[in-house]
Amino acid sequence: MEAGAEAEPLLPPRRWRAARGLWGAGGAARRAEHGAGADNDLYINQAVVFIEDAIQYRSINHRVDSRSLWLYRWYYSRTCQWILSLTITVILALAFVEEPSSLTVTSDVRYRLPPWNPPCGLTESLELLCFLVFVADVSVKSYLIGWKEFWKNKWLMAYILTLTVSLMDWIVSLSFSCRESLRIRRILRPFFLLQNSSMMKKTLKSINSTLPEMASVVLLLAVHLSLFTMFAMLLFARTKDNQQDKEWVVYFRNLPDSLTSLLVLLTTANNPDVMIPAYSKNRAYSIFFILFTVLGNLFLMNLLTAIIYNQFRGYLLKSVQSSLFRRRLGIRAAFEVLSTLKETPASAQQSYVSTGALQQVLQKVEMDSRCKQAILRSLKMCSCDQLSAAQFQKLFEELDKDAIKQHPPSPEYQSHFMQKLQFAFGHPYFGYLGNVVALANIISICVVLVMDADKQPSERDDFFLGAINCFFILYYLLEMLLKILAMGLRRYLSYPSNRFDGLLTVILLILEISTFAVYGFPHPGWRPEFMGLLSLWDMVRLVNMLIVFRFLRIIPNMKFMALVVTTLLDLVKNLRAFAGILVVVFYAFAITGIMLFQGAVVPLGNTSAANTTFDNSTLQCGTYEQLEYWPNNFDDFAAAVVTLWDVMVVNNWQVFLDAFSRYSSPWAKVYFVAWWLISSVIWVNLFVALLLENFIHKWDRRCHRESLSDIEYQRTVELMFRDVLEEPTEEELMEKLHQHPHLQLCR
Repeated sequence: MEAGAEAEPLLPPRRWRAARGLWGAGGAARRAEHGAGADNDLYINQAVVFIEDAIQYRSINHRVDSRSLWLYRWYYSRTCQWILSLTITVILALAFVEEPSSLTVTSDVRYRLPPWNPPCGLTESLELLCFLVFVADVSVKSYLIGWKEFWKNKWLMAYILTLTVSLMDWIVSLSFSCRESLRIRRILRPFFLLQNSSMMKKTLKSINSTLPEMASVVLLLAVHLSLFTMFAMLLFARTKDNQQDKEWVVYFRNLPDSLTSLLVLLTTANNPDVMIPAYSKNRAYSIFFILFTVLGNLFLMNLLTAIIYNQFRGYLLKSVQSSLFRRRLGIRAAFEVLSTLKETPASAQQSYVSTGALQQVLQKVEMDSRCKQAILRSLKMCSCDQLSAAQFQKLFEELDKDAIKQHPPSPEYQSHFMQKLQFAFGHPYFGYLGNVVALANIISICVVLVMDADKQPSERDDFFLGAINCFFILYYLLEMLLKILAMGLRRYLSYPSNRFDGLLTVILLILEISTFAVYGFPHPGWRPEFMGLLSLWDMVRLVNMLIVFRFLRIIPNMKFMALVVTTLLDLVKNLRAFAGILVVVFYAFAITGIMLFQGAVVPLGNTSAANTTFDNSTLQCGTYEQLEYWPNNFDDFAAAVVTLWDVMVVNNWQVFLDAFSRYSSPWAKVYFVAWWLISSVIWVNLFVALLLENFIHKWDRRCHRESLSDIEYQRTVELMFRDVLEEPTEEELMEKLHQHPHLQLCR
């Protein structure tokens, strides 16, 4: 379809203006009136969609005819997006259910019972439903941006290719009655999550731009590793004395073993084990290992972190700058559309929008009610009937603000005595007293746990712990009731810390009453037999865990601790895209690991693999078998994810390298080294770099922020960098609007 045919002009179409000559006088008037009304409705709907795009930071490069606008709003409705998110969740979660199923209590190959595997066609039916949703999703997206733009969009083309391959693989799977060993579509599933998040796409693009710099350091690491491997093989070569060749036998027997030993040493996972045989022989050998660790771990690995930090410094700022531009562009597009509804003199140098038209638009826009009411109030306070572009833009700056929550007022008591009680129990010092009591409760629990640490369950007396818990829980209940008395229920519940405190107090009270109902009141020698679902000790432990958890109430009262916690919570919101990237990589590697190593690990006494040579009675210290790492395997998806996590942490990851090399193939090391590079080297360093940037920036801003009680609004998380962002110029906005593939500006 031609781009010109899709375009909707911002001024009344020529077909309506030309129609005057085709009708009689009365008919022409009626036709003109009808055409003007239809065009006005179209312009109103265009403005509504553009403003909603601005609110959600979406691109405005989509079709803007009447039917497309309706489809666009329906596609981005909460229901449709919820269905799409649910579909992505379901198709990813299928890996836990489909064969090999993760529906077992344990993943330990020694104790795991045969799992329940769904019959052929069950998960495949769910998968087909998900594919149909994705087909509808890509079809709507392709139509809305237009076919001309579709061929420029690599993500959509990859989306279609992924769906095509997945459907073909699904057909093959059914034709083999679900008995085929290789299912390509499983590896492709994470793409559906990736393509649905614009932030994840930006993150992936930035990672891709960083790869050349990272590759240079990785290459330097490879050179460093190779040179020291050659030195090690020469330094620890085999001699005639077998007793002195422990270093050669265990770590440097051949090139693959030497590379593996030093690669693991680069992560310090086998330090100082790898050094001990040679160090026992001659202390001078320690210089080799220390020099390797200093150059590789302390210099090159930290240099990699520095390069990633330097490359991503300002990454979030650029992202927010791009989001700000999208918001300003959407608002300006809405202004240009609405300006056609109000005729302006031909000599006018500036366009205007009538306040009445803007009110019509605001009634249809889906936005936060607070923002809408604030814009309407500002509109009513404006004495003019027309708004310039600057005034129109200023009205919508309300979107950049987030109102600080106003707490309900405290009750007003008439009694002088009640007023004194309200003052006393509403004072911050009463909260400080509660924190001191909570600290005393924690200390008493610690004392009892230390005293009873070495006692047998039959020797333990739960009287003291039960009695002090009863006392403290009663105090917590009294404290909650007195605060409600002083603040009122609505004001008390308006504070998150009070809701947290009150909820845990109610749960503790219910547990304590349940304990007394089942086991009676505490008394010396309080050790009744097991009754009900939980024993007395289990009940007491559960209560104590909740009490310890309740101690977190002190965080809001400690300024800098609260600052750190709230900053970290905000960082979690901002770094969701990086968590999504990690999920994608985890999923793909877990599925690949299942394909490569499923069933490779077999328990002792049931070994049939030719390349496993250990004996049941003599297990080498530090091996997979001696450490009983049997639950870490790739026999199902859940076990594979946990195994990959353990390798990413790099503690004892050499055990996995050795075990899977013996159980499957020496080439298994390539898989684990690739996972280490992507997860532990690239992703973790990337996360640390972004964490540093965001934390430092937010720390500086919050430390110098004025008191919240003195300001009316607080900036949203998306615009926390608002003071350093650059507002787009008039020329930039108009140039971008003129490049819109489906709009034709008439000025």
